[in-house]
Amino acid sequence: MSKYEGIHKGKRCFIVANGPSLNKMDLDLLKNEITFGLNRIYLNFDKSRFRPTYFVAVNELVLEQFARDISNLNMPKFINWNQRSYFPTRDPEIIYLKPKFVLNDVFECDLTRPFVFGGTVTFVTLQLAFYMGFHDVIIIGLDHSFVEKGIPNEKEIRSVEKDSSHFHPNYFPKGVKWQLPDLLRSELDYSIARSFYEKEGREILDATIGGKCKVFKKVDYDSLFGNKY
Repeated sequence: MSKYEGIHKGKRCFIVANGPSLNKMDLDLLKNEITFGLNRIYLNFDKSRFRPTYFVAVNELVLEQFARDISNLNMPKFINWNQRSYFPTRDPEIIYLKPKFVLNDVFECDLTRPFVFGGTVTFVTLQLAFYMGFHDVIIIGLDHSFVEKGIPNEKEIRSVEKDSSHFHPNYFPKGVKWQLPDLLRSELDYSIARSFYEKEGREILDATIGGKCKVFKKVDYDSLFGNKY
């Protein structure tokens, strides 16, 4: 893990979350960017040339049910240590992240130690990006809105045929186990991350189309690839 400390100091990166707004965006614009793809982002590969630089997944249900898909990805993969038994023992592209459990979520700058994953893989990725030294982090696909309602973090088996809360209808299809999102905790985590970035003179921007999250400064996605940035 230590080899990634400061590896991209001063640069910018994109975190590609998995909201349905991704279908409105031209991901091919990211071809020369450093990017993080989350969870089942690989379902987009059939319709785009976009391939993330790094892959991140820490949710136990995602890792346990889709381990084979994830193992086949040809890029560095940051994975939850607790699900290591589901993955090849000698995959040089897997970097295991060790979770830390505390009463209140905190932001960790040294990821060689166990750290808090919080309520969303995006929070984990923001900590990774900080550790790698990125100055500007732009998030897309952070719709921060789900069709499903219920108790946050409650595990359930999907009963509907199509997933309307993510960019692909088979993201969490019928019969798959998943956890209901905790949007309030996610917002708290985002605020914590924003504060750490700001203290270091860095910035997190939200280029999601129509996203409901109000924690980060909004920016137009297309403008990031011209002279406006």
